[in-house]
Amino acid sequence: MSSPGHETIVYEKSGPVARLTMNRPDRLNGMTNRMLVETREALAAAAEDRELRVLVLTGAGKGFCPGADIGEVASAAPDDPLTADDFRVPILLHNMPAVTIAAINGACAGAGLGWALACDFRFAAESARFNVAFLDVGVAGDMGGPWSLSRIVGSARARELYFMPGKFDAAEALRIGLVTRIFPDDRFRKEVDAIVNRLTDSAPIALRTLKANFVDSERMDFAGYVALESERHFRMFETEDTREAFAAKAQKRKPQFKGR
Repeated sequence: MSSPGHETIVYEKSGPVARLTMNRPDRLNGMTNRMLVETREALAAAAEDRELRVLVLTGAGKGFCPGADIGEVASAAPDDPLTADDFRVPILLHNMPAVTIAAINGACAGAGLGWALACDFRFAAESARFNVAFLDVGVAGDMGGPWSLSRIVGSARARELYFMPGKFDAAEALRIGLVTRIFPDDRFRKEVDAIVNRLTDSAPIALRTLKANFVDSERMDFAGYVALESERHFRMFETEDTREAFAAKAQKRKPQFKGR
């Protein structure tokens, strides 16, 4: 199922999986105000979708998103006005109940990198290229990058990438832990889809609860988190899916989950 009415993105949903594709391939999916607004609207709806388990963020054509469309910014004639609410995209990607995957198929920089960093997983095609790039255009950055990147690669490495921007390839992104897997370009979509299928085969309540555990762990002290985790753990054993998972494991068969 595709969501109509968008000019700069394509939002497609099939069962528990959604794919949000930034769709300005002639500009390598350079971000415009309209793309930001449309992405925020689509993600806000996705965050409320109880059926959704996995959301994949990617780009059309040969690019993921190289950040702001420099031509639009330089023209001082943006296509849509923005509000502070529109900058909630990384928060939605990071906090929504569904697992979020950045499928980085090409150039990924600036605000586009910020969106990727906010996702639960980052997988890259071998041809992907990265750059923080903000200081190169005289701005300090947006989309939560320093918060996210410091937690992913460490504070010192994050500062180096931000204060001394430069292009680096997928192999370097893997080496520093910015992405966790890279795949050949000709198999990239297939490999990402295989990971999506593995996630959606999981018990849906457990998957959403595990996502919530990771989000909550970032804002709580250890004792408070363990108390919350334990409360959720006990509740899991009241669900049909958990009982089915244990039975299937004992009987050496594939479980049949119902989301209850």
